[in-house]
Amino acid sequence: MPLHLTPDDAAPYLDGRAPGAHLDVIGAMTVHAVAAALRLGVFAALGAPADAPTLARTLDADPAALTVLLDVLVATGYLAREGPRYRLTPLAGTLDWYGDSLLFWHEVTGELWSGLTESIRGGGRGADFYTWLGDRPEARSRFETILYGQADWLSTEIVTLAPPPPGATRLLDLGGGHARYSLAYCAAHPRLHATVADLPAALDAGMSAAKQAGLDERVTFDGRDLTAALPYRDQDCVLLFNLLHGFPAARARALVAAAAGTLRPGGRLIILERDPDRAADPVTGAFSRLFALNLHHTQGGTLHTLADLAAWARECGLTEPGVADLTRSPAHRLLIADLPPGTPRP
Repeated sequence: MPLHLTPDDAAPYLDGRAPGAHLDVIGAMTVHAVAAALRLGVFAALGAPADAPTLARTLDADPAALTVLLDVLVATGYLAREGPRYRLTPLAGTLDWYGDSLLFWHEVTGELWSGLTESIRGGGRGADFYTWLGDRPEARSRFETILYGQADWLSTEIVTLAPPPPGATRLLDLGGGHARYSLAYCAAHPRLHATVADLPAALDAGMSAAKQAGLDERVTFDGRDLTAALPYRDQDCVLLFNLLHGFPAARARALVAAAAGTLRPGGRLIILERDPDRAADPVTGAFSRLFALNLHHTQGGTLHTLADLAAWARECGLTEPGVADLTRSPAHRLLIADLPPGTPRP
């Protein structure tokens, strides 16, 4: 949120009298400036108001250059200036929990989006997100922090909205390497045992979390490529949480079929995905569309519509999916579909 515009200030940019794209340029430049400030430690150093020379000594930065950056942060609302001293604003306080996200997206768009024009022209992905991530430990750490935080925030609501079927003892979590959702289900259902299946490199964090939660005897981990045949059968509940958007439609459809094929009659498939058509507000809607663009460009994936997800579930012989809306993240929705009792299995 780089600028606080009054309705009168905003009007010419909205009605075409002034170039609205200029605000986008300012926003893009602000991301670079805030990322630099985070890496320098500007916000952490301003526990109390301070002038530029004092901050420069604390941060080992050039006083004149730092002053230019500080004044940018004042102009964009992150700092306020009172005489020679700078102080944090409430907007800066949001970086305590959103700073990792800003740095992550700064790196993704700065390093991976340069070939966006060609990936749109040709239709194929223009970068390899997970290879890129594997070569950047700090970016990977930030990415994992974002995933873990989102899962911890959503899991309590999810296990209430989408419980396993009555009497369930076996849960299969496909692509849930960090295990946060499996752990939440196991904590809520004492008879439940979970298997987390994901690429081997994605499982370390989940194994550590299971041990820390004291649930390592009830959660097992299986390193495998989920696009290959799945060996599991007779599962009471299968989770496909934030996995399908990493794949194009044909591959995502095949994953839904593979997941359904692991269920016992009466078992339940639960899908969690960001709904591209659910825009609770303009910010949510814009981010969903930009996230879909990033998925196309860096993974060859997309945000699949709820209609497509439901159709793929029905194709597998599952019941008409129920839909549950999350209050903690209105952009995310749950689809819940059962394999009817008595369904013959191959």
